[in-house]
Amino acid sequence: MITLSGKSVFGGIAIGKIAFYKRNEIQIKRNHVDNVEKEVKRFEAAKAEAKEQLQELYKKALEDVGEANAMIFEIHQMMLEDLDYVESIINIITSQEVNAEYAVGTTADNFAAMFSAMDDAYMQGRAADVKDVSERLIQVLSDRESGIMKLDRPMIIAADDLVPSETVQLDKDKVLSFITMYGSSNSHTAILARTMNIPAVIGLGEKLKKEYDGKLAIVDGLEGVIYIEPDAKTMEVMQAKQKEELEKRRLLEELKGKDNVTKSGQNINVYANIGNLSDVGAVLKNDAGGIGLFRSEFLYLESDTFPTEEEQFKVYKQVAENMAGKKVIIRTLDIGADKQVDYFGLAKEENPALGYRAIRICLTRKDIFKTQLRALYRASAYGQIAIMFPMIISMSEVRAIQAVIEEVKQELREESVVFKEDIETGIMIETPAAVMISHELAKEVDFFSVGTNDLTQYTLAIDRQNQKLESFYDAHHPAVLAMIRMAAESAHAEGKWIGICGELAADLELTEDFLAMGIDELSVAPSMVLPLRQRIRESI
Repeated sequence: MITLSGKSVFGGIAIGKIAFYKRNEIQIKRNHVDNVEKEVKRFEAAKAEAKEQLQELYKKALEDVGEANAMIFEIHQMMLEDLDYVESIINIITSQEVNAEYAVGTTADNFAAMFSAMDDAYMQGRAADVKDVSERLIQVLSDRESGIMKLDRPMIIAADDLVPSETVQLDKDKVLSFITMYGSSNSHTAILARTMNIPAVIGLGEKLKKEYDGKLAIVDGLEGVIYIEPDAKTMEVMQAKQKEELEKRRLLEELKGKDNVTKSGQNINVYANIGNLSDVGAVLKNDAGGIGLFRSEFLYLESDTFPTEEEQFKVYKQVAENMAGKKVIIRTLDIGADKQVDYFGLAKEENPALGYRAIRICLTRKDIFKTQLRALYRASAYGQIAIMFPMIISMSEVRAIQAVIEEVKQELREESVVFKEDIETGIMIETPAAVMISHELAKEVDFFSVGTNDLTQYTLAIDRQNQKLESFYDAHHPAVLAMIRMAAESAHAEGKWIGICGELAADLELTEDFLAMGIDELSVAPSMVLPLRQRIRESI
């Protein structure tokens, strides 16, 4: 028996044979071309086809893993249109009189090396993306199939790491677990594993060898351990552990319809986060009390142009109706940073996480903002909709938002459009600035919702996507918890409620801390609703 240790990114036990991810490797040769114009046209045609493939992948990812995880394919489409990238390829074709495959491969190597050498963690992360996009282009140019691995039975998928286009196209019904040599706990593979509720272990390093392909293995996602060709005793122990885990899941099902109340009688709302309309079914299936975060930007990300008021209204209305009177908190447009949309015409920025994004776009491009607000207020007549605004740092922003809201409401009144006058409006607490003035902000809004992902990142000055900084990143950092506590005290002092919709809301190690702070609502991925309910009911 061989035992390997890595880092767990999702718990559970998987038993099955290992299947190493097989890629359709293409050997790139440098060939001379006589007609460079014809070769450039061949590249342009391949680029158009690759973009179509990415659009299809985006649609598939929306259904399988939600908007947040599908956004990577929007980024890949933008990379295909990046002027520096395209001009480099065309320049190599024309100046060296070589084939497009060679030009794409050379550009990919050059750009990946350039990104990897940058100090900015966000740009370092683009190295893998430019490789993924370039490989797709080369496959199209070579007239080869994408080489997506076909599984004839459920298997444990092993790889050095998996890029988004590979994970999304796998047959999810035949994936028992993911195990990888590299990757971070915030990698696409890890996020997908959590979405699919399957065990995953990363960071196994060179110990995970291709010679293990086809061998029987056990993945202990709870401990981050892999047993290859397990002995009889280990198999017996792990089968018992797997049975215990399945029994826990069955018992969780029995929590449906139960209250989210501690043993001492403290109630808390448990809501779900969604990225698109198709996620509503999972919200209802898992018995969430409402929707605590509906990321509205997917409407913009999947469109080729600005979605109209009518298009947005229909989506918001359908979500509100499907939730049948349960609260639906819709976050206004949060474009910018890693969520880029071509037709917005946003300029490149040195540090996009700190740049022109979210409410900053909405308040400077009021036509876009008003279109969304009109759709939201119209939809409010069909359910219990609340609106929250992201990336707030000042009172002046809140007052500017209120002024736009009044303009929209007055327009709707004059047009005799039915809407609810008094729907709740709140803000995201995502910046240290918002925390420090939360006592003032609480006077102006109906609720707070803490976005712990950005709040942690900005508080610790650490890019959580940067694999090199993983040992420094501490989601439980006392400073982060102190900020959440401060925002909660400010909200309650003004009689307002506060929720958490970031990843920490689903961290069961912190549930009792949040209860002690008096947090009123926790919003998590639909699959975490019942485990969180169980944790709450076990708390004193």
